[in-house]
Amino acid sequence: MKKELFVNNEKVNEIMEKYPTPFHLYDEKGIRENVKRLKEAFSWNYGFKEYFAVKATPNPFIISILHEYGCGCDCSSYTELMLSEALGITGNEIMFSSNVTPKEDYIYAKKLGATINLDDFTHIEFLEKTVGIPKRISCRYNPGGIFKISNEFMDNPGEAKYGFTLNQLIEGFRILKEKGVEEFGIHAFLASNTITNDYYPLLAKVLFETAVLLKKETGVKVKFINLSGGIGIPYKPEETENNIFVIGERVREMYEKILVPEDMGDVSLYTELGRFMTGPYGCLITKVIHEKNIYKHYIGCDACAVNLMRPAMYGAYHHITVLGKENEPCNHIYDITGSLCENNDKFAIDRKLPEINIGDVLAIHDTGAHGHSMGYNYNGKLRSAEILLKQDGSFELIRRAETPSDYFATLDCFSIGKKLCNKKI
Repeated sequence: MKKELFVNNEKVNEIMEKYPTPFHLYDEKGIRENVKRLKEAFSWNYGFKEYFAVKATPNPFIISILHEYGCGCDCSSYTELMLSEALGITGNEIMFSSNVTPKEDYIYAKKLGATINLDDFTHIEFLEKTVGIPKRISCRYNPGGIFKISNEFMDNPGEAKYGFTLNQLIEGFRILKEKGVEEFGIHAFLASNTITNDYYPLLAKVLFETAVLLKKETGVKVKFINLSGGIGIPYKPEETENNIFVIGERVREMYEKILVPEDMGDVSLYTELGRFMTGPYGCLITKVIHEKNIYKHYIGCDACAVNLMRPAMYGAYHHITVLGKENEPCNHIYDITGSLCENNDKFAIDRKLPEINIGDVLAIHDTGAHGHSMGYNYNGKLRSAEILLKQDGSFELIRRAETPSDYFATLDCFSIGKKLCNKKI
């Protein structure tokens, strides 16, 4: 089936004249239009705020676009906090949601005034000894068991390493109240990449009912509820896109049904969306450099799992367009591979595509989140550039490609490292 791409063959050829493949390309117009839709869908909630999941696309240019629309940052590490601060995003505009958290990270988060979202009951004592207990805090809830929508299995929170149990959450709120916390929030993440309008409303129901229970058990009125992420995108062409307006309206219905009657109609809602915010608005552009026929028909690209790990790591599907051949019949079957010394370094297996020739350019769809950010340097491979396709049709380099000097930079304190870093290629 055909899946539309936000960029055409002519524009990609223009970009390639200046920047060699592979590279990740992002659609500024699509990102802006999407964040406006999200804000409109939840505009009924006075305190609504999106905390963009920095881990999805940790690029300052992308984060700055989202910040123009009031988005904060969901950070999970020291360096993500650094990136946020460098962009002038501090204080309550940061939600610090981490796990197995080093003390240095808590110290930095406290310094920036970030809202700390505790992942574990024992972190209450750890945080107090490290930086003290702040006046505003959140706790991550894990209800355990299996999360289902009707009879459809969504995910297994009971196997997840994150969050407090319900009893721990109740006890944690009592302890934190005694220690002077004045503003409380709760958070949960029960399923990933859901392609259904049902997920967020059901997650909201769980969290809203938990907030009511906490008020009754502890006397604490939750100030904000963080619905986290989990709203997915249609990676496959036959999948139906989530409707954020339907989702927002159904969350509102749950809010008015559960919270409003309990005098909790002033609770602010937060989201920590990443994939939904940028995923469809990015693609990986790669050139075909080899073709191999043995027991299968392989097409070898200049990109590999270093540039996009999801297919190798999860067996994830990413649609592929052969640029310039969008209307040709998909009557050839290929494995699309990279050059790593790993047999799972494949972007597609037994994929029906038009006839591909060496020199053809492929666009791998939906890499705007968890694409470049999951890159690594196995086999000494270097991570690619990131380019922003701007609203006016121009384009801008927003991260250069790595060089061998980058790869060897952490050896620069040794003579061999200095030699390698200064070597020209």
